[in-house]
Amino acid sequence: MVWIQFIVSAAVVVVAAVKLAEYGDAISVRTRLGGMFIGTLLMAGATSLPELLTTISALGQNVPSLAVGNVFGSNMFNMFLLAVLDAVFWQARILRRVATKHALTASLAVFIAAMSIFFILADIDVRIGWVGLDSIFLMVTYVAAVRLLQGDSPRPATGAQDAAEIAGVPTLPWALVGFAAASGALVLATPWLVRSSAGIAEITGLSTGFIGALLVAIVTSLPELTSVIAAVRLGAYDLAVGNLFGSNLFNVFILGITDVFYLPGRFLHIVDPAFALAGLLGLLLTTLGLINNLVRAERRILFVEVDALLLMLGYVGGMGFLYSRGIG
Repeated sequence: MVWIQFIVSAAVVVVAAVKLAEYGDAISVRTRLGGMFIGTLLMAGATSLPELLTTISALGQNVPSLAVGNVFGSNMFNMFLLAVLDAVFWQARILRRVATKHALTASLAVFIAAMSIFFILADIDVRIGWVGLDSIFLMVTYVAAVRLLQGDSPRPATGAQDAAEIAGVPTLPWALVGFAAASGALVLATPWLVRSSAGIAEITGLSTGFIGALLVAIVTSLPELTSVIAAVRLGAYDLAVGNLFGSNLFNVFILGITDVFYLPGRFLHIVDPAFALAGLLGLLLTTLGLINNLVRAERRILFVEVDALLLMLGYVGGMGFLYSRGIG
């Protein structure tokens, strides 16, 4: 029964998040935001909403390890998706065609991930109200990164290009209603996803942290897969890659904002220091993705870029390592 509950709730989460991304894209077109800004921030935030709601729900059900595992596991899986995209759409040579400006997004994702790992290990017991100063630093850093990326994004398109983009796109009011409805479906489905995931951990004997880093992280990251595949098919490679790097940036922001909902005290204080390993693996894979974005030399094994292959092996090997350590 618990597996059926997991599959059904996961399906609802994925479908709702995909619709969320679609309506988010419509909102971005109607409001004429910059293309790279859309992929990095609006689309990344929309497709990462399942991680946020899952984390908050995990707190309510007293399984914080599942929440943290979901965040860091999603960062790892996003970089795995980057490699899969390059392998599947090998003729497009995605890793060689995207703008090097994504290096800024990836660098900011690496920086904020390193901050979160430091705060987990340092355990600095300073609070403003019930919210830890460490979590406030994470939130402020994310906001600063948003401003930096917004200022660095290209100017919006105008004229005929605008008309071409808007053709067939839902109106802004309809997009806002659809976005709200999809968000509501996520709010209803994520508690069931968390409850069934905790049940699977109990049945299998695996830790909730590992289940969060593997199963839940994959489910909550599937919307990213759907949206980036759609972007690649349209030739919007910058939008696809920006979504993945931007999601890693937003995921760490989730750790900070979760503290607002954790009323007993500092959220990062209750995080098992062993999760720093999962955070470091996500950081290493994001750094490798950053290097891939900068290197222009092509080295292939059959049809797979060497750097994409390294990302795949890093993800699989990292998950094996987390399993062997019984994280969480």
